[in-house]
Amino acid sequence: MSDISPNSAHITLVKNLAAPPTNSTAAAGLLKILVAAQATGTTVQWTEVDAAAEAAQATPKSKQPFWVVLGDSTTRLYDANATVRYLYKAGTQPLADRLATEQALEWEEKTLSLLPVDKDIDLVLSAVEAKIGQLSATTTTVSPIDAVIFGALYYAVSNAKAAVLSKYVDIQQWFAQKSAAPAVAAALPIYTANVVKVLVREDPTMENRKMREDIAYVFDRSKIVLPEAGAKNVLITSALPYVNNVPHLGNVIGSTLSADVFARYSRVRGNNTLYICGTDEYGTATETKALEEGISCRELCDKYHTIHKQVYDWFDLSFNYFGRSSTEKQTEIVQNVFLKCYENGVISEREVTQLYCESCSRFLADRYVEGICPVCRFEDARGDQCDSCGSLINAAELIEPRCKLDGNRPVLRDSKHLFLDLDGLQPQCEAFVAKASNEGKWSSNGVAITQNWLREGLRPRSITRDLKWGVPVPLAGYEDKVFYVWFDACIGYPSITANYTSEWERWWKNPDNVKLYQFMGKDNVPFHTVIFPSTEFGTGEPWTMLHHISTCDYLNYESGKFSKSRGVGVFGNNAQDTGVPSDVWRYFLLSNRPETSDTIFTWSDFVARNNTELLANIGNFCNRVIKFLDGNTKYAGVLPAADAALIAPGADTIDRRLIDDVNELLARYIERMDGVHLKAGLRTVMEISSRGNQYLQEAKLDNTLFSENRAQCDTVLAVATNLIYLLSVLLHPFMPATSASIARQLNAPERLLTETFELELQPGHVIGKAEYLFTRIDEKKIDEWRLKYGGKQVKSDEEAEKPKSKKEKSKARARAKVDVEAAPAPAPPAAAN
Repeated sequence: MSDISPNSAHITLVKNLAAPPTNSTAAAGLLKILVAAQATGTTVQWTEVDAAAEAAQATPKSKQPFWVVLGDSTTRLYDANATVRYLYKAGTQPLADRLATEQALEWEEKTLSLLPVDKDIDLVLSAVEAKIGQLSATTTTVSPIDAVIFGALYYAVSNAKAAVLSKYVDIQQWFAQKSAAPAVAAALPIYTANVVKVLVREDPTMENRKMREDIAYVFDRSKIVLPEAGAKNVLITSALPYVNNVPHLGNVIGSTLSADVFARYSRVRGNNTLYICGTDEYGTATETKALEEGISCRELCDKYHTIHKQVYDWFDLSFNYFGRSSTEKQTEIVQNVFLKCYENGVISEREVTQLYCESCSRFLADRYVEGICPVCRFEDARGDQCDSCGSLINAAELIEPRCKLDGNRPVLRDSKHLFLDLDGLQPQCEAFVAKASNEGKWSSNGVAITQNWLREGLRPRSITRDLKWGVPVPLAGYEDKVFYVWFDACIGYPSITANYTSEWERWWKNPDNVKLYQFMGKDNVPFHTVIFPSTEFGTGEPWTMLHHISTCDYLNYESGKFSKSRGVGVFGNNAQDTGVPSDVWRYFLLSNRPETSDTIFTWSDFVARNNTELLANIGNFCNRVIKFLDGNTKYAGVLPAADAALIAPGADTIDRRLIDDVNELLARYIERMDGVHLKAGLRTVMEISSRGNQYLQEAKLDNTLFSENRAQCDTVLAVATNLIYLLSVLLHPFMPATSASIARQLNAPERLLTETFELELQPGHVIGKAEYLFTRIDEKKIDEWRLKYGGKQVKSDEEAEKPKSKKEKSKARARAKVDVEAAPAPAPPAAAN
């Protein structure tokens, strides 16, 4: 080609009517050529062909949206960048310029062109920003790389949101300069006339899609959510996970994941929703764990808070804010709540006989005492329970008790403690439970556990402990004590909210305009239905009270229980290590949620549900429809119109029956999710997807249907595509990444949930490209994972770190004695009299 002078020749752009440019990547190639032609003064002639009709010519052109015929009438170029090289006569450039051009073009071909321009413009622009120095910053010069990059970015930049573009000032300036260049200004009208009318998604107004803006849904974590007048304000908490270990699957499904599902559901229903959680960091368990690891309590909390956050981020939990309880706000609010209760006369003082270490000069909490079990004679029984026989123990009953901090033998002494007088608050608590459990439709085990406590009669409960790591008691004579973790833990919900927003009381002291939903394992129930509500009553203030409590029983592992110390079971970090996407884990845990009884995690069931339910049901339905719509050249990804007669109310057609059945299932889904029956809600989603697969089978969707009954084929595609769009929002609470993938494939925004099934995607809407939602898991992995997480050869962190010899124990005690810190707290208020 070196003997052909582009500036004195012409090229012919051949437009393939059988394969129009239906995506931005193909259209970008055309713009690159037009800009390069204008920049080099090359005349562009146009011609149109229907390559599909030229069956005799077995050339690649039948699949290309366009190609270029050079001035010699014999040479054809199918690659846009190759045409740009030709037009700029790259071979005659000085060597340095030629090398720079080739390197830049190679980067565009091997890096930029592979990035998801249609899906993640932020990622694309950040890549280009690194190359901005290689682009010419003038309004007159258009280099080869300018032409290529401008063409590649034109669609994305033209349709990007201002908030995204504002982060890339240099690119914005360069783009504006190039747009004003004569070559680009001349090329754009030609490009618009020949591409935009075909490339529907090129239209930034989206008018041709006829999409209603009020169905779009975006979760913006950066926005502070506050209650709104006239809105349904929903406040959601999950039990604060204790900070001394890695959460296992039972912990995840028991509280945080279940709460996340309801939070996501509430948001797509259009409710004003706040989901709050954080790590519970005070108490004896933190001090003893710090003792084991030979670090300070603060260091331990920092370590495990980070681990918890990483696990929950991987599981895609949509907290508005994930905080922690060892903060100044926690100290401030807990002390304030206590003082209000104290002033109102619901706090009393009593003496308790405890073990006292004269060497440490401190009363010992139960877990700071070890000794011989009085039941089975196990030598290392704890002060609250024997790990050997399981007996519950009073620390004073231990034979030969010893202080865990220094090994010395403690003595019995009386210690004064503060008690919350629950007996006096029982009438208010009973009235609250009767009303809230009925209106909020509490889960059955939540009601049963609460009623058992009330029937037995509430008794005063100690709210102080002889520890250093906790919220200081703001009362004279209690300088060496902190609040018991179960007095201050539930107050962690308001304090974490206070770290999220200074207007936290609009959520927590707004009983008439906020509905509080709380999620937890069944062992946490009485603290949320009896102790915390009674504490709220004790303050005399108008707190937002519990509306609905959702509880879980236990998720067991294979033939036993999860055990970090024995390396048995799957913990949060292990789930990620398997390489199985978090959505699949979410699906399995939620479909196996222990709502009314204990359930079991087994690897065989986990693999089977992925392969037979996700892959064969939802994956098959979505992929079959989207591939047919995008792969059929007569549709080319453009949604057809449904035959009005086939979908009319009362019509006796497979299409109308599908719509009616889906509406019935949709109503059932909403009812179940409103009642927080999450497992049943997910089961209904699978029923809707199965009904969609049945519809495709009844219609016999294939190329024969297209050729023999086009109206029926169009209707099936219109209805099925919209059913997939509905599935995207129904799946969102359970499998958010899958929901987002479906929205991408449909080239439609993630949406709110409407009451009825409607054809929201209108005729003329252009879908995106098909993606595989799920992949098959090889059944050989079952035995591999079962062996790996069965505890036979897995050594836990605790076992690796726990001292074994007496010498090692002595060293650890010495470290812990100096490392256990007092809670970081502001100066307590003046002591109450």
